[in-house]
Amino acid sequence: MSGEGKGTSRGPGSGGGKRLGAGAGAAGQIGRGRGPVQPSGASASRGSGRNPAVVSARSVALQVLTAVEQEGAYSNLLLNGALQKSGLTGPDAGLATELVYGTIQRLNTIDYFLEPFVTKGLAKLAPWVRNLLRLSFYQLHYLDRIPPHAAVNEAVNLAKKKGHQGISGMVNGVLRNVLRRKEELRLPEGLDPVQRIALEHSHPEWMVSLWIRQYGEEATGAICRANNEPPSVSVRVNRTRTSRDEMLRLMEEQGLRASASPISPDGIVVHNGGNMALTPWYRDGMISVQDESSMLVAEALDPQPGMAVLDCCAAPGGKTCHIAEIMEGSGRVLANDIHPHKAKLIEDHAKRLGLDNIDTLSGDALQLAERLDAASFDRILLDAPCSGLGVIRRKPDLKWAKTPGDIAEIAGVQRALLDSASVLLKPGGLLVYSTCTIEPRENAEMVASFLNRHPEFELAAGEPAGWKGRTSLEAAAGRVEAGLQILPQDAHSDGFYIARLRKKSEGI
Repeated sequence: MSGEGKGTSRGPGSGGGKRLGAGAGAAGQIGRGRGPVQPSGASASRGSGRNPAVVSARSVALQVLTAVEQEGAYSNLLLNGALQKSGLTGPDAGLATELVYGTIQRLNTIDYFLEPFVTKGLAKLAPWVRNLLRLSFYQLHYLDRIPPHAAVNEAVNLAKKKGHQGISGMVNGVLRNVLRRKEELRLPEGLDPVQRIALEHSHPEWMVSLWIRQYGEEATGAICRANNEPPSVSVRVNRTRTSRDEMLRLMEEQGLRASASPISPDGIVVHNGGNMALTPWYRDGMISVQDESSMLVAEALDPQPGMAVLDCCAAPGGKTCHIAEIMEGSGRVLANDIHPHKAKLIEDHAKRLGLDNIDTLSGDALQLAERLDAASFDRILLDAPCSGLGVIRRKPDLKWAKTPGDIAEIAGVQRALLDSASVLLKPGGLLVYSTCTIEPRENAEMVASFLNRHPEFELAAGEPAGWKGRTSLEAAAGRVEAGLQILPQDAHSDGFYIARLRKKSEGI
């Protein structure tokens, strides 16, 4: 997981990073699970009880994008609040969502193409005007279901309401010029690989350059392309209450298109189900919403009924509950998170799923060794706070919020967490280290450094256990010497790293 919500108070957290500023700046992180959204038609309709000041998908999107830039706030929280206040539902809410996330996702490419059309430059515009042009350009350039005249007219009307005739005239002129020259809006030939990939797939150049050094040019292009694809909707079946086959049958009966995950034996990919957290199946504890890559972590831990298991940085609790499900409700899973309200969230999930073998603890994960007995756990999961570079598909804000310095800083926290957690593992026990990033310094290099410092540990035999037979993970299994490094293009799931470390039973 990225820094947000994990069980330590140190290192770069989720405080929003830089702001989405005048020239492809940054924004606060957006929440999990941005699903594929189908844009609605030209404009939103007015509904009864709706706030008359915020009545269209575009006005809601503009409000959110401007607030994200000015306040550095989380776009998902702002969007959720704005949608509730406006009363937008269905396709209109879908369009507002697409405009917010899509504009953020393609930010630096939008600014690159827009800049020549704005006489005094984007940076000198008021934030709301700049973001109105951005979201309008996104519609004209990236969404083919919206009539261009509708996007332009809506933008001009919004400019009239929020500004004066001069601003609306400028907006009208810029967008109509964009339309007239739409076929000319192509990236120039001869760009070096970093510039080309950064603009073609809208990523920061420092990030593209880093990945080219680590994974090569072709793989970097694939990473960035995958980051701009809509994320899959996947759920984990609660094996203590039903089976995957039975859940697939129930979904089919309800007219959903769903298929078994090729990655996880407990996973189902839902192709047309909407928000699965609003279904009776979720409410009744039969399923949980979780990315397929994330489902591999509990499996890697190999928890057995009756064991004592520690999840060091557990919120929001998906992996904790999966571990408890695999243990068939027996033994003990201790889930820690630094925030009491997030520990309560884990408890709520456990109750919903009917799992009574989970206990929660609230505190800094770096201090667990001071609060718990040494060598007292059979299994330990450290799903560490990280840069989150594997989940950009779900959180496009991340790529603008992060800096190279963030990676170095969070790596120090990860190192300390590994050292601390290792003391709590029994000889012969298994420690799984996982992150939702694709950065080697936080992953394979972190594990190699740990093993050098701790000769009492070794890579678990057969690691990654059982995964090499899954065709979707073959590339990931051979990518690094220590652990499993999943890239977002491997199986259309989150970029993830998982390593299994065993504490030797005898002395060094």
